[in-house]
Order: sequence, then C-alpha cells, then structure tokens
Amino acid sequence: MSRVITLLVFIGPLLAFGSSEDETPICQILGSPEFPLLSKEGVVMIGGAFSIHSKITQPPLSFTEKPTRLTCSSVNLREFRFAQTMIFAIEEINKSEFLLPNISIGYRIYDNCGSTFTSMRAVMALMNGDERAVGKRCSGQSAVHAIIGESESSSTIVLSRTTGPFKIPVISHSATCECLSKRKEYPSFFRTIASDLYQSRALAQLVKHFGWTWVGAINSDSDYGNNGMAIFLAAAQEEGVCVEYTEKFHRTEPEKLMKVVEVIRKSTARVIVGFLAHVEMNDLLEQLSLHNITGLQFIGVEAWITADSLVTPTSFRVLGGSLGFAVQKANISGLEDFLIKDFWETEFNCKEKTETPCKESQDLMELKDYDDDVTELRYSSNIYKAIYAVAHSLHSILKCSKSQGCENTVNVTPWQVVESLQQVHFTIKNGEQVWFDNTGAAVARYEVVNWQRGSDDSVQFKPVGYYDASLPLGQKFVLKTEDIVWPRGKTEANIFIDSNIYIDVSCLTICYFE
Repeated sequence: MSRVITLLVFIGPLLAFGSSEDETPICQILGSPEFPLLSKEGVVMIGGAFSIHSKITQPPLSFTEKPTRLTCSSVNLREFRFAQTMIFAIEEINKSEFLLPNISIGYRIYDNCGSTFTSMRAVMALMNGDERAVGKRCSGQSAVHAIIGESESSSTIVLSRTTGPFKIPVISHSATCECLSKRKEYPSFFRTIASDLYQSRALAQLVKHFGWTWVGAINSDSDYGNNGMAIFLAAAQEEGVCVEYTEKFHRTEPEKLMKVVEVIRKSTARVIVGFLAHVEMNDLLEQLSLHNITGLQFIGVEAWITADSLVTPTSFRVLGGSLGFAVQKANISGLEDFLIKDFWETEFNCKEKTETPCKESQDLMELKDYDDDVTELRYSSNIYKAIYAVAHSLHSILKCSKSQGCENTVNVTPWQVVESLQQVHFTIKNGEQVWFDNTGAAVARYEVVNWQRGSDDSVQFKPVGYYDASLPLGQKFVLKTEDIVWPRGKTEANIFIDSNIYIDVSCLTICYFE
C-alpha cells in the first residue's frame, strides 16, 4: 500500500477535468505547480530537463500530512553547463535574421536532481505548464513544442514513454542506450549522439587491439549500463577476449559497490572495462582510492572518460593511463564568453541588480567565476545541435523566408515537429552536418582519449585516436599508440601483467561469460 501512495505523492502535478455551465471542459492542476529553474517566454517553447543537482533528500513519509518538497543538493557542473548551452543556442537563434526571423523561442528548464521521481514531475510540468489554470479551457496543447533531455538513459526512457502518447519530440544529447533505437516504442525520440551499439563493439576492438584477452567488466545497474555491457560481452566473445568477471551496482547500493571493490582486489585481470555512468564511476573511484587499489588499466565509455568531476588530487593514482571513447570536442564560437559572463548578467542578476538574494540558486551562484571546465565541453555541442534541429524543423513548418519572415499565425503542434525532425539536414556554423538516421540517432563518431599528466601537473584528456562509423571498413578505427601514457608510467601495453602475477594468455582457451 505504501508504494502506491508514494508514487501518487511524487508524480504530480496532474490535471483534473471538470465542466462549466455550458458543458465545455475546464482544467485545473491538482497539487502544487512545478516551476522551472530557468525560463523565458516565446512564441514557440522548448523544454529542458537536466540533473543540475545530482542528489536528493526525500522527506519523511508519515502519511498523516502533506510531504515537504524534495531537497536537491550537490551541484553537477557539467549538467549546469548543458542548461547554459541550451540558453546560448536559443538566444543565438533569436538574434538570427535567417533562421525563424520573426519568431521568438522561449524555454522552460527543469532540474530533475538525478531522480526519476523528479523527472516525472518535470515532464508533467513541461506538458501541462505551471499555472493552476482554474477555469481555463482545456486546449489539449502541450506547454512546449519539444524537450531537450535527459542526460542518462533511464531518465530519458521515463521521459520518452510519458511524452510518447502525446507525440512530443524528445531530443537527448547523451542518452546512448541501444534500447532507445526501437522506433515502435519510441517514435518521437531523437538524439544527437550515437547508440551504444557502436561504442560497445568498439570497446571490444580496442581491448583486442592491445592483446588484452583477460579482462574484468563492471557496469552501472541501469538501462545504460546493462544494455551496453551485454553488447560488449557478445562482441568480446567474437573477438576472443575472455572476461574474468562481470559485476554491476547502482549508486543507491553501497553494499554492492563494496562487493565490486573486493572482486577487483582479488582478481587477476589487470584491465577493467567500466561501462559506468559518471556517478557510479565517481563512487567506485572513491572506494578504489580509499583501499589504495591502483595501477589498473581502465577502459572507459563516453559517460565518464572526460568527466571533470572525477579529477581530484588523488584520482590520477587510480585512473592515470585510462583509455576510452569520448564525444568529439567541437568549438562553438561565442559559447565560452556566454558561459563565463553573459549568462550571469542575463539570468542570475538578482545579486548585482536587485535586492533579491537568489535563495533557491545560492549554490549555483558560487560557480559564477568558475571557468576551469570550459575547455572540456564535449556534450555541449550536442545540446547546441539539438536546439538548432528544433529550430530548423520549426523554420520548415512555418514556411519561413528571409524576405517575408514566418507564418506566425500557424498553430504548430509537437507532432508536426516530430515529422519535420525526421527530414532535417543542416550545417552548423563550425561546418558539421546534422541529421538523424532511421532510428533517430546521429552518426557514431568518437575520440579515443587517454588520461595523462600535463606539463603543469594537471590531468588532461589527450586524444590518441578516433572511431568513425561513417568511414569505410578498415578506416573506422585509428590509434596513435606512441602517444599513449600507461598506468604507473609503463611504456608498453602489457600492463595487464603485474610484477607479482603472470598470466600466459595463450593458455586461456575457455572463457566464461555471465
């Protein structure tokens, strides 16, 4: 019984339907409205959902009084940059004379705090709006024309399944689970990143390239981690790579994490494939550092291999020399200045220009002068491309032209945007072409990066190769082995042989796969 009640408490706000004297339906939100963290009105509206905070504290549920709101904490700087980039792209388009010349784009950006509960509240608000709407007519029209988000596959699945029946397009910048490629289940879903089908197979090829035929494997216990690891294990078997163990854990399961650490400590495999979200990777890194487990060769995925949040004074002892696939870095002119200066002047001016102290965003204000991460903004280009994809779709639907503007009397529906997104093909200002394949995804292109020490002793994610699925066979995968730095300063790729352990890989004729 308590589980049912808990869901009812957290899912809202919902709409109640009644009727007026003339029997015309009217709508009213039940419960408290959910307000966006950042918003601006426009003729057309784009929603956003990001984990700007990564932890929540649930209120006690006594079932005798209305629960207090969830408390969000622990700012995720990378996710905050996603929201900033979304605003940058929208403002850039609003100033354009060529794209949607007389149409303003507005936005409503929600913070889901890394929780599917909060994600559900956000998506309901994006569909319904945040006004109580007492006495207003029920138009049946979504409050937004498209939604950008989310960052993790499990939350994106919740978002896409909820909006799917209403044909509201969802464009994710980093949800890579192959499960989202099923068009019958997710007909309104798009992504400006490739499916993990390619990355998982490329991981097996990377491992085989260096002759590492005895490895361990760890994944997040989520849609992202489980699907990605399943594809990797199948590809590894085809490549003749033996997997000593496969372990998984979720960020909410500290006891399983400790089991994973113990398995790593006792295992003979010196190479570990980590198909982990950056939150789980951070948890694992903390425990490996605490237990002084170092010198392993980690093979990483795009979710964590370039995550600045993992860079600490002690993390290089564990992750130094790591190799993995990263989203390609793309320079977007003007973005750096916006992130450092313009955003704060337009969005968070409550401290400088008014007496309002910005209580709800106090922890974000502490990031005002922080710019150390700006050079490593990889997913931001995916956000940028997603916004421009929506804009080009609207431009087509509204029959816009530079001379005559757009037909701003047309009532654009989300399903029209879905249809138009399937046809978009355009070039952004850095010369990169953008389109979606028949699964709604982008072409698979990755950089191979290596955790190295810079000349100033900082941790750098140095490109040492690339993978491009659009290139002919034999040209897809390129590595510059001579540029790679290995764990513990070793100069060769045979780091899976520890000084106290020797494994004759030629004798390993039987592999065990879970």
